[in-house]
Amino acid sequence: MDGEKETALATERYGSRERWTYWERGGEMEREREGGEGERAGSFVKVFTAFSSSLTGTLSTQATLRGVGVGSTEASVAAATVTWILRDGTGMLGRILFAWVKGSKLDCDAKKWRLFADVLNDVAIFMEIVAPAFPACFTLIVCSAGVFKSLVGVAGGATRAALTVHQARRDNMADVSAKDGSQETLVNLAGMLVSLLLIPLVTESTVLTFALYFLFTCLHLYANYQAVRSVVMETLNQARLSILTDQYLQEGRVLSPAAANHREPVLPDFRRRVQIRLGVRLGDIVSSTSELQRALKGNQKKYIIGVKRREVCVCLSSEAAPQDEIQASFHCHLLSSLLLDTGSTGSNGPLTGERRDQWRHTVRAAGQGEGLWELLSETHAFVDRTFPEFLTALQKAGWQTGRTLLDWDEWRVNWEPVPLKKIL
Repeated sequence: MDGEKETALATERYGSRERWTYWERGGEMEREREGGEGERAGSFVKVFTAFSSSLTGTLSTQATLRGVGVGSTEASVAAATVTWILRDGTGMLGRILFAWVKGSKLDCDAKKWRLFADVLNDVAIFMEIVAPAFPACFTLIVCSAGVFKSLVGVAGGATRAALTVHQARRDNMADVSAKDGSQETLVNLAGMLVSLLLIPLVTESTVLTFALYFLFTCLHLYANYQAVRSVVMETLNQARLSILTDQYLQEGRVLSPAAANHREPVLPDFRRRVQIRLGVRLGDIVSSTSELQRALKGNQKKYIIGVKRREVCVCLSSEAAPQDEIQASFHCHLLSSLLLDTGSTGSNGPLTGERRDQWRHTVRAAGQGEGLWELLSETHAFVDRTFPEFLTALQKAGWQTGRTLLDWDEWRVNWEPVPLKKIL
């Protein structure tokens, strides 16, 4: 039996999760399952997250109703109504302002904002639970909690849509959205039934209320963190592209989507970083015709890149394609590593230790002067040589290069080379 040869006859899959391989073993055809465990585990974690959130939401609702006077002979209907209107009104204002300020960021860092929404939701629930203990500040506390919950609604709803697009592998977004909503409804129904058992226990016990809140909150945050970490996205955002660029420059290889997503930070990162601004105005990079000449030296690409006040800025042409956006961001991360003076050099990477040290010395000596523009010209030549291989490696590894999530601003610039030659 040990010497019998195994031959793969066929493979099949159901949707994008479950896969099987048919093997010929000893003259028989056997069917063997591959993968799917991670996706199923992620689904169970998501169910547990929604269940915990439903229970803590019940505790906050019960506390809020008690705070506005439900069950008290001294409370008035008018006072309770005013408190509820103020709570909803401040929440609406918060929703509008948050969507205006952060709306464009939600697609780019969907996993971070998904986790942010759940943490903020737990904070808002805690504020509503403690609000009855401070009657003088009750309205202020519940209004603040209403603002937080409105931010949760915007961030959570927007990131859910972004993740639904990611999960709709067969362009079946309506199908995925409907099933996701049905799953959440079922979980909330289960949470509601359990809440009916909990409410009589916690009505007269503040200690039990807080004990249950902290228990379910810890479980909710842990489950949600694991759920976010399990998501593998093949589109490039700034964090994932930075990881891929550093790995490629050091070792000459591109990580798979699963490996890069595992390294992507989903919690706030307080390490010192160089600010990268994509899609800025031309005036944010150059302020004179001589600087424009330096910015275009050795540059035949559909973007203009520069360093101002230790920030890497990029102007994008209106004719630029998604691959030009990836190339510009690749260039930005290269410059960022030089400005930070961090990062090691692998033996197999295209950026050798000698060249990296030379460029870093130029950065330290140049400031904002002529030497820095010369460095930019040299990095243009380096990117021209290395980026085509990097792009090919991205595509072979399974990354999407036809669209990006790189957080570009809306400014687009068209520059003409002919007038520039007259200046030169």
